[in-house]
Amino acid sequence: MEDDTEEVRRAMQAEINAVQADRARLEAEYGQVWNTEELTRDFAVTGFAAPFVLARRKSDGVEGSLMFQHHPRFYWGWQVRQES
Repeated sequence: MEDDTEEVRRAMQAEINAVQADRARLEAEYGQVWNTEELTRDFAVTGFAAPFVLARRKSDGVEGSLMFQHHPRFYWGWQVRQES
């Protein structure tokens, strides 16, 4: 199966991981940030397509996505999935 988003996602991933942003910088730019432990506390990850993870928020079952960087591993930018 062909992934029409792969080239764009690879470019995004390279840009994100070119600089190892610390938590404070990410919070200043994006708001709430989760490390891996916090992510697994608040979300159930249901899919992965770097630099995105698909997740279900445990508190209310809402589905959406977050972005992440590899090292240090942080997640941010929670976006609720829009029904089509």
